[in-house]
Amino acid sequence: MTEYTPPKVWVWDKPSGGQFASINRPISGPTHEKDLPVGRHPLQLYSQATPNGVKVTIMLEELLALGHSGAEYDAWLININDGDQFGSGFVAVNPNSKIPAMMDRSGPEPVRIFESGAILLYLAEKFGAFLPTEVPARAECLSWLFWQMGSGPYLGGGFGHFYSYAPTKIEYAIDRFAMEVKRQLDVLDRRLADNAYVTGNEYTIADMAIWPWYGALVQGTLYGAAEFLSVNEYKNVRRWADAIRKRPAVQRGRMVNRISGDPASQLHERHDAADFDTKTQDKLLAGS
Repeated sequence: MTEYTPPKVWVWDKPSGGQFASINRPISGPTHEKDLPVGRHPLQLYSQATPNGVKVTIMLEELLALGHSGAEYDAWLININDGDQFGSGFVAVNPNSKIPAMMDRSGPEPVRIFESGAILLYLAEKFGAFLPTEVPARAECLSWLFWQMGSGPYLGGGFGHFYSYAPTKIEYAIDRFAMEVKRQLDVLDRRLADNAYVTGNEYTIADMAIWPWYGALVQGTLYGAAEFLSVNEYKNVRRWADAIRKRPAVQRGRMVNRISGDPASQLHERHDAADFDTKTQDKLLAGS
C-alpha cells in the first residue's frame, strides 16, 4: 500500500469509498425538498432501527408498558441509505441530519428534539420514568448515559467503519479501535460485576442507551465481530445484555423502523400497538 501524505489543504474531490460513500459529504443542509409526514399522536418519531434509533423506540415501548398512554407515538421510517435524512423537513427537525429525531406536539408549540441521548432524557423527564430522582443515583445515570454518547463513536464510526465498511482493511485503524472497544467492554464488565444494571439495581435510560450498541456487540449481532473481539470474555456484559433482550418492550422496540433481517422482525412504520401483530413485513408480503 502506498503511504499517504496529507496535502496542506484537504479538498473534497472524490467519493470517500465504502458502504456509505453515497451519503457522506463535508457540508450540512438539505439536498432536496421533502416535507415530513405527521400522524395522529403527539409524539412523532423519524428514525431507522440503527443502534441509535433503537434506543428511542425501546424507551417509548417501555413507557407504554408502564401505562404512560401519552407516550403513544407514530414512527416514520427515515431510510439513511437513500438520503432521507437530507430532506428539508428532516433537516428542520435535526440540522445535523442524523437519526433519530422527534417532534413533541403535545403542547401549545411543537418541540423538536434531536440526538438520541437528548431524546431519552427528554422523555424520562416528561414522563417521570427510568431516571432516578435522588441526586447521587441521577448523577450516576446521567454519567453512564453520556459515557455511551462519548464512547459510542469509537465503536461505530471507528471500529465498525474500519472493520466492516471501509473499502480497504487498514491494520493500524482496526487495531487502534479494536483496542479501544475492548477497553470499553472491560469498563462495562467491571461495572456490571456488582450491579444488575449500569446505574445499580434500577433499569434506566442509561441501559437503553448502552444496550443497542454494546449488548448487540456481545450478542453477535453488530458488525459480525463477536469472535474477533472475544466477547465471551465479558461475562457480566453478556448476562446484562441477555436480561435486557428478554424484556417484551425491548423486543418490540427493536422491530420499529427496521428494514433488514427476518421480515417478521421488521415493522417499517409504527402508528399503533396493533401494528406489531398485523403490519410486520412478513404479513404485508404474504398479503400482497
